Amino acid sequence: MKRLMIPVHREENVDRSRRTFVQGVAIGGALLGLGLWERPAWALKSPDPHELTALTGTEFHLTIGPTPVNFTGRSRIATAVNGSVPAPVLHWREGDTVTLHVHNQLPTPTSIHWHGILLPADMDGVPGISFPGIAPGETFTYRFIVKQSGTYWYHSHTGFQEQTGLYGPLVIQPRAPEPFNYDRDYVVMLSDWSDQGPHSIFSTLKKQSDYYNFNQQTVPGFFSEAARNGFWNALDQRLMWGRMRMSPTDLSDVSAYAYTYLMNGNPPAADWTALFSRGERVRLRFINGSSMTYFDVRIPGLKLTVVQADGQNVEPVTVDEFRIAVAETYDVIVEPNADEAYCIFAQSMDRSGYARGTLTPDVSLSAPLPPMDPRPVLTMAAMGMGDAGAHSGHGMRMPYMQDEKKKLPSTDMGDMHAMPGMDMSAVTRPPIPVQERAVKTGPQVDNVAGMPVERLDDPGVGLRNNGRRVLTYADLHDLTPFYDQREPEREIVLHLTGNMRRYIWGFDGAKFSDAQPIRLKYGERVRIKLINDTMMNHPIHLHGMWSQLENGNGAHQPRKHTVNVQPGSYLNYRVTADARGGWAYHCHLLYHMEAGMFREVRVE
Repeated sequence: MKRLMIPVHREENVDRSRRTFVQGVAIGGALLGLGLWERPAWALKSPDPHELTALTGTEFHLTIGPTPVNFTGRSRIATAVNGSVPAPVLHWREGDTVTLHVHNQLPTPTSIHWHGILLPADMDGVPGISFPGIAPGETFTYRFIVKQSGTYWYHSHTGFQEQTGLYGPLVIQPRAPEPFNYDRDYVVMLSDWSDQGPHSIFSTLKKQSDYYNFNQQTVPGFFSEAARNGFWNALDQRLMWGRMRMSPTDLSDVSAYAYTYLMNGNPPAADWTALFSRGERVRLRFINGSSMTYFDVRIPGLKLTVVQADGQNVEPVTVDEFRIAVAETYDVIVEPNADEAYCIFAQSMDRSGYARGTLTPDVSLSAPLPPMDPRPVLTMAAMGMGDAGAHSGHGMRMPYMQDEKKKLPSTDMGDMHAMPGMDMSAVTRPPIPVQERAVKTGPQVDNVAGMPVERLDDPGVGLRNNGRRVLTYADLHDLTPFYDQREPEREIVLHLTGNMRRYIWGFDGAKFSDAQPIRLKYGERVRIKLINDTMMNHPIHLHGMWSQLENGNGAHQPRKHTVNVQPGSYLNYRVTADARGGWAYHCHLLYHMEAGMFREVRVE
C-alpha cells in the first residue's frame, strides 16, 4: 500500500510563533512595486503558496496570538495558531498519548476543543463546562490517549475566535491497515472568512436576521411558480411566507456578501492546488471548518468514493457530489485517469459564492469553473408544513405575532422544566403530531413544524433531482459495528427552535441560560430524537460520545460526531453514555450557538 504524504510542509514539533500565513486576491504588480498597497496575502507565503503547515509527533507547542492576514486585498487581524490560518495540521497516531501545550498570547482568554475526539471531560476544552479556559499569558497542557483514527479538526470554543481563524485539521493514523488503498493524501479544509468583525455580524443578525440575504423573491419569480404549480398554490406559498415574516430563500444567515470562502486558507482567486500522476488514487480529507456555511462539493469529471464519515470508515459509496454540514468531515478517493486538471468546487448552499481548488498533474494546468447551480428555494412542505397548497393552512402552526411595543408574554413551556435539575424532555411518545407536545409558538419560538418527516434519503434543498448522484445519510454504512448494540432504555425528544426575527435559538424553546442540563446515567443507552421546527439546517454536535445515526442499517448504523437536521424534519440517533462528566451539546452554526442553541449534557 503506497503512501505519499506530500500535500503539506512537515515540521517536526517546530513552533513558528509568528509565521505569516495569509492569502488573498492578486493585486497589480505595479501597485506593489510602488508600495501603494501591501503585498497580496498569497504572495507572502513561503516556500509554496498552496501548502499547509503540519506538525507530527506526540508533543506539541501551539501558540495562539493575533496575526495580520489579507484574504481580500485588505489587511485584518486574525486569531492564529503558530502564526497560521488555518492552524497547522496535527498528525497523531492511534494509541499514542499526546501532549499539547497551548500558550495564550492574546489579551483575552482562549481555548481549544478537539472536535470529535474521545477524551476525558477535563481535556475537552469548553470554558465553563469542562475547564475555566486559558487566561492571557498562561499555558494549558492537554494530555490524553488517542483512542481513534481518521480525519477530525480542532477549534476555539471561546466567543467568536473560531470565526477569526482559530481552527485547524487533525489527521490520526490508524494502528491497523486501512480497508482502502490510495497513493496521495490531501487535507481539504473549507472555511468562511469575513473582514467584518464577528461581533458586528452577530449584532446585525440580531437587528435584521435576513440582512445578508440578497436572494429575495421577485414578481417574475411568482409568475414562474404560478406556471409550474398553479396560481392559487403559488399565492398561498407567498402569503404563508409573508405571515411568518420569513423568506424561502433565507438558507444561510451569512452569505458571500460578508464572507470569502476559503480552501486550505486560499480564496478562490488563489486557487489551492494538489498534484497527482495519472492513474493514482488520491485521498481527499474534506473538513468543514466554517462558522456558518454549508458546502456542496463536487469535482466535475470525477466520481467521488466516500470512504469515511466523521473519521469513521464506511462501506465505500460512489457519488458525484455531497453536502458537508458545518463541522462534518468526509474522506473521499478519486481516480483521475487523464492528464488534465480538475476543479475541486465547493459552492455555498445558498449559491452566493464558492471555494475552489485544482487537482492537476501539472501546476501550469488549470481547470474551468463549473456554473453555479440555481438558487434553492424552500417550500412549506420542505419545512414540515404538509401540503403547501392547503388554503386553510392546516398541517402547520402559524408563528407568534405581537405588538412590538407591548410587553412580551412568557412562553408556555408546560411541564418541560417542572422539577429543577430534572430532564423533562425524556419522553416515550412519538413526536407526531407536534401539536400535542409542550413546545408552543411564543417570543422564542416563531414556528412549530406540524408534519415533520424523516429525510435520511434526501440530499437536501438545492440538490434534489439535479441530475447528479448525491450522497445522503441513508448511504452511510459503518464498516465496524459499534461495540454497544443494546436497544435504548429511554428516549429523549428535543425540538430545535428559534425566532428568526429576534435571532433567538434554542432547544425546546429555551436558550442555554434558561435551560436545565440533560442528565444521563453512566452506562445507559438512550435514543435522542431531534425535531427541527425551524427553516434552517442545524448541525448538532454532542461532545465526548458517538451519535449512532438510526438510518436503517442495523448494526452498521454510522457513528457521527455531528448530525445535520434538515428544516421541518426529524431524525433519531443512539448514544451510549460511556464518558463521565459535563459535555457541551449544541448547534455548530457559531451564531446559533451564541444565540442560545446550546445545552449541557451531564453523565453521572
